[in-house]
Amino acid sequence: MPTTPSPCDLLVTGARIWTADPDRPWAEALAVRDGVLLAVGAADELARHAHPGTEVHDLAGALVVPGLVDGHVHLNLAGAQAAFELPLLPTDQLPDVLAKVRAWAAELGPEEWVVGGILGSTVLGQLTDESHRLALDEASGGRPVLIRDDTMHNRWVSSRALELMGVGPDTPDEEGGRFVRDGAGRLTGVLHELASARAESAFAASVPDMTARIREAVATAVRVMNSYGITSAQEAATMGAPLAALRDLEVRGELTMRVVASMPVRPFLEEGPVGADLIARSRDLTGDLVRPDFVKVVLDGVPMTRTTALLEPYLCRHGEPGTTGELYYTLDDLVAEVERCHDLGLGAKFHATGDASVRLVLDAVEQVQARRGPGPRFQIAHTEYVHPDDLPRFAALGVVADASPHLWFPGVIQDSIAEHVPEHVVAASWPFRDLVDSGAVVAAGSDWPCAAPTPDPWTGLGAMVTRANPDPAVPGTLNPAQALTVEEALTAFTAHPAQAMGLGDVTGRLTAGRAADFVVLDRDVFAVDPGELHATRVLRTYFAGRLVHTAEQPPA
Repeated sequence: MPTTPSPCDLLVTGARIWTADPDRPWAEALAVRDGVLLAVGAADELARHAHPGTEVHDLAGALVVPGLVDGHVHLNLAGAQAAFELPLLPTDQLPDVLAKVRAWAAELGPEEWVVGGILGSTVLGQLTDESHRLALDEASGGRPVLIRDDTMHNRWVSSRALELMGVGPDTPDEEGGRFVRDGAGRLTGVLHELASARAESAFAASVPDMTARIREAVATAVRVMNSYGITSAQEAATMGAPLAALRDLEVRGELTMRVVASMPVRPFLEEGPVGADLIARSRDLTGDLVRPDFVKVVLDGVPMTRTTALLEPYLCRHGEPGTTGELYYTLDDLVAEVERCHDLGLGAKFHATGDASVRLVLDAVEQVQARRGPGPRFQIAHTEYVHPDDLPRFAALGVVADASPHLWFPGVIQDSIAEHVPEHVVAASWPFRDLVDSGAVVAAGSDWPCAAPTPDPWTGLGAMVTRANPDPAVPGTLNPAQALTVEEALTAFTAHPAQAMGLGDVTGRLTAGRAADFVVLDRDVFAVDPGELHATRVLRTYFAGRLVHTAEQPPA
């Protein structure tokens, strides 16, 4: 006798469903029970799972794809920016920035901080003397100001902020950071790398209830992510307080996203314990949805401040001293970090933006694997510049290329990079095609709030296909031979980042037994002109079978 089909809670039918499953890439219906996909297949087959209590959604031919997975995001910084802070666009010029600071400050008390972002790298590069700091003082009415740049590695602060930081004309630079001075030795207010942490600490000291602020910031970030169809993410640098806030949301049943945390092993731009202390604390903050399974290791800086580690010298167009950038680790030190990852069973996300730092990671992983065999998952963020000799090593070593397409399409950041990085190196950047063809896992992420004011995955996905900025005011393409197909780019935003962060058996594909994380789109991304991919909008987002966003909701 035929068996009775298991009943489902939710039946999604009448759809065109891309499953990201190579064995069965297309389906018509999904049956969901208890937040898990019970069956995926033809509409007439799955209709048997319906019973009187089943909720049925007929999508009238709309495209459904797996819930998107953001492999690189900063939830606390991004959520705080969205919930509390002065919004700046990376395209804002200096007069625009000062005008926005002036208007924002007018609503504040005399000692309240003006905190905001994101400041374009090209503007940051213009802040070369004391007069720029004094202009910020005037715009803010003498208030403390902290403005973050589009890399989140650097800050611009006012005189009052410097005073609260305890920084004066004779203050030595921080280890791993710099208080930028003009030709006469006067502070410009620009802070590079870990000098920014001192500003963040001074601001944090002014917040009456930082725990409540972080909780609201993280909750805001999750809502925004859901509105773009994102149902899982890897937090790229997770301090203890945001990790606790995420776990608190999960305990209260309010977390509508899976989050894998990456814990810094050395002092970072945000406050809090790092390394062994943070890893020990994380053991009490682990749940089904919150997984502190990675560490974060920062090997270099960013090319705009000439702190990315390159194999050949930077340009010296403005009389700067010759340099190839800076490596924060020796090979022996990095091998020790990789060994600790093996010992602890933790993966690692390595910030390595230059071809020299990328090579150092690959060398360290190769050396440890030769002794101990395959180990935890390792990712290199942001795989911006990779020497051709190192491209096949990603697949050979099982190292994931953590791609950040929002950072590379022609625009403000690339304009700034072109001032410093040799042209042929820039021309060969973001080699996604070569990495995919070599068998490497390419996992995309927004790096929100860096580079763009939202984590919109569709702008990044479109750029992976077109290698162009979706803004028609910004012409040109960047290394167009490295373009991916729509299916490859969508895989880089679904199955691959899920695999890279250890959730490949849970989400990223629509197959029976995986979580019912999926989104309904307003267009068929496989059929539209690639130049229109960036305009894709999410009609509905389902997380574990729950509807957590609809287009009818107000914009996040």
